[in-house]
Amino acid sequence: MAQARTDVPAPVTATPFLKWAGGKAQVLPQLAPLFPARFERYHEPFVGGGAVFFALASQRRGLAATLIDANPDLMNCYRVVRDRLADLMPLLREHQANHAKDYYYALRAQHDLPPVEAAARFIYLNKTCYNGLYRVNSKGQFNVPMGNYVHPRILDEEVLRAASDALQGVDLVTGDFSQVLEEAQEGDFIYFDPPFVPVSPTANFTGYWVSRAGKAGFGEEEQARLAQVYRELDRRGCKLVLSNSDCDLIHDLYAGFDIRMVQVPRLINSNPEKRGPVAEVVVRNFSAADHRWR
Repeated sequence: MAQARTDVPAPVTATPFLKWAGGKAQVLPQLAPLFPARFERYHEPFVGGGAVFFALASQRRGLAATLIDANPDLMNCYRVVRDRLADLMPLLREHQANHAKDYYYALRAQHDLPPVEAAARFIYLNKTCYNGLYRVNSKGQFNVPMGNYVHPRILDEEVLRAASDALQGVDLVTGDFSQVLEEAQEGDFIYFDPPFVPVSPTANFTGYWVSRAGKAGFGEEEQARLAQVYRELDRRGCKLVLSNSDCDLIHDLYAGFDIRMVQVPRLINSNPEKRGPVAEVVVRNFSAADHRWR
């Protein structure tokens, strides 16, 4: 009887190493059954905290993927975690040891750091700022105040090593979501998680996003441009899933596609009484009855 091999790497369960407003970790049990069963390359044009990518990478070792985001600080962080983790961890350990109010604001005020130092700063601020928000001022400078955490876990070696492993061989692109058109082909799977259409005056967290024309915010014009990209990819035969707010604009922009509802916990609101489940839509260009992708 042949003996089982012991030199085959065990599957790595990778999870996000960043906190991210609107991240999909908690809604993945509802989202995953709506994903295509088979696909070629994976693309995520608004990668954010990467919950969907890391879940897929944990299921499919060596996942061929392209991750895109308009946030240059975020994409630099991903590149450093992928390529220079051994240089990054000592800096995170130093930030962990020195964390204090004065230290936070002194580091927040620093800019134009080398890549590894910038990634360490990004992770430190993400783990210690208020609610893990990413927000910048008119000068593009991070301005979120420090959160009230007693013992924030700034360095999580196990999570970072798993994330670095999952990112090996992955293309990391800083740029506009439309860059997915340069590479996506028939049979590829693209998941879109854009800044959502705000459904209340306090729900708009899109100010960090900057369009190709340099305009801050992700308004109706950008939502319409995204819908055009979605329809072009549909014509190519790509497999598409998009999350957004349950509102008339999204239903109108994606009329004719399969639209499902999911309930998502919302933990960020200035009024604690308004924190709770909210409805989101999931737009697909295929359905359970559509066997194009089966």
